Amino acid sequence: MGFGVEVRSELRNSDREALSKRVLQRGFGRYLQAINLVNLRAYTDAQIRFDFPVTALVGANGAGKTTVLGAAALPYIEVQPRLYFAKSGAYDSSMQNWRVEYELVDDRRNLVKRTASYRQERWNREAVERPVRIFGVTRTVPATERKDLSRAVGRQFRGFGEAPLSPEAVKHVKSILDKDAESYVLVDTVRSGSNKNQIYAAREAQGINYSEFHFGAGEASVIRIVRDIEEAPDGSLILIEEIENGLHPVATRRLVEYLIEVARRKSCQIIFTTHSNDALAPLPDEAVWACAKGKITQGKLDVAALRALTGRVEASFAFFVEDTFAEKMATVALRTYAKTTNVELPGIEIYGVAGEANVESFTRSHNKNPSTPFGAAGIFDGDMREKVDTENGLVAFPGDADPEAHIIQRVEDRIEAIAPRLALNLGLPSSDQGRVIEVTRSVMRTNKDPHLLFAQIGDQLDFLGEGVVINAYLTQWAQNYPEEVAAIFEPLLDRLPRRQAEPEPSDAPSS
Repeated sequence: MGFGVEVRSELRNSDREALSKRVLQRGFGRYLQAINLVNLRAYTDAQIRFDFPVTALVGANGAGKTTVLGAAALPYIEVQPRLYFAKSGAYDSSMQNWRVEYELVDDRRNLVKRTASYRQERWNREAVERPVRIFGVTRTVPATERKDLSRAVGRQFRGFGEAPLSPEAVKHVKSILDKDAESYVLVDTVRSGSNKNQIYAAREAQGINYSEFHFGAGEASVIRIVRDIEEAPDGSLILIEEIENGLHPVATRRLVEYLIEVARRKSCQIIFTTHSNDALAPLPDEAVWACAKGKITQGKLDVAALRALTGRVEASFAFFVEDTFAEKMATVALRTYAKTTNVELPGIEIYGVAGEANVESFTRSHNKNPSTPFGAAGIFDGDMREKVDTENGLVAFPGDADPEAHIIQRVEDRIEAIAPRLALNLGLPSSDQGRVIEVTRSVMRTNKDPHLLFAQIGDQLDFLGEGVVINAYLTQWAQNYPEEVAAIFEPLLDRLPRRQAEPEPSDAPSS
C-alpha cells in the first residue's frame, strides 16, 4: 500500500470452502498433495502443500516460481524432466544430487510417496500416470513472431481443416474476454493437423475474417488455454506460467475464477505462476505460496511486497506489517506522525505479509541484502510485542492484543468527546453522535471476533462499508492519541526518509 484498491472476486466463500474440504477429504483422485524440495536449485528442505486445487506461486523474477512449477511436473510420466530441468554438459554440475519428494493421492484415494532425483548424470524418478497440460510463456508470443506459422502467411493460404470451439469453451472464453466467441475456429496449416501447426481465426457474421496474426496476445492466450483445458481429460494437472501475460486485470481475475470452476467440474488440479494481485483475488489464503530467497511461504502476500523484498520497486522505505488492517493502521498513523516531523511520505510503501513470522523474516532479510537500495522496518501487532527489536527495525503497534480491539477500546475511552467528529468521519450528520456512541458500545459488548468489529459497526450504522468505518475510527485514534502514534515510529526516526530542511532566509540584503 503506497501513499491501492483491494481487488475482490465474485466467487462465494462457500464455493472455495467446499473445494478445500474436498482436498482435505481426498476427494480428488490423482492429486498432487505435497512437495518437499530436498535440494533443487536455490531450495533446500522447502515444503509446499496443495490445500486447494488451484494454487498460485508468486514472487519476484528469479525467486524460484518456475522451479516449483517444474517440480510439480516431475512425478508424472507424461512430462520429460528436461522440459524444466535440462542439463547443459559441464555447465550444470550443480544438478548433481538434486532430490524432490512427493505425496500423491492415487485413483483409489490412497496417499503414496514418490521421489525424483538427479544422480550419475541422469534423472531417476518413480513416475506415475496422469494427464498433464502445460502452458508456457510462449503462448503469448505474437503469431507474427512464430516461425511454425510461417506457412500460414501469404495471399494464397487456405487451411486444411477448421474446428470450432466447443459450446463449453465458447461460454467460458466469452465470460473471460467479455466478447462473442462463437466465431473462433482452429485452422490446420498442414494436412497432419498437429498442434504446432495450427492457427486461430475468427469468422464474423458480417463476413469479415481475421486470423491470429491480428489477435491481441491475451485474446489468443485465453482461447488456447480454455480450449485445451476443455479437451483435457478429467483429473488432469494444468501448469500455467505467468497467467496474467497479455491480459487486462479484470480478464486475469475471470480466468482464475474459470480455473476454480474447472477444478470443481472436471476434478483438475491447476498450478500457476504470477506477478499479479488480480490473479490472487479469487483464491483463499491457503492457495497462495510466495517464493523468495529459497523459501516458500503460504499465505496471500501482496506481490509488490515480494518485489520490495529484493529492492525491485521504486521506493525510499518499506514497512512490513501483519495484514490488511495493519496496513491501514500504519498508513493513518504515519500520515499523522509526518505532520509533526520532517518524515518524507512519498516513496514510503507499506505491505501486509500474512503474519508476524513474515514481518520478522522479511524485515531481517531485506536489511541484510546489500543490493536493496532502500531500508525497511517491521511493525508487529501489539500481542507480539516480545519480538520487538528496534536495533533491527522491528517495532510494534500499541496495546497487547489485536490492533482492532485496541483501536475500538481507545476510541470508546473518549467516545463522548470524539463522537461528533467520528460521526462526520463516518459520513453521518453530527446529530447521529448519540447513535454512534450506542452502536460502538453495543458491538464492544457482543463481539467475539475482533476482526469483525468494524464490519459489525457498519452493519448497525445503515450498512456503512467496513473500509469507511475502519478509516473513521483509525483517524480519531491517531488524532486523539498522538503519543501512541509517536511511540511506533520514534525508534525508527533515524532510518526514515526525511524532507530537506528549508533554507533559512538571510537578513543580509541581496547584492
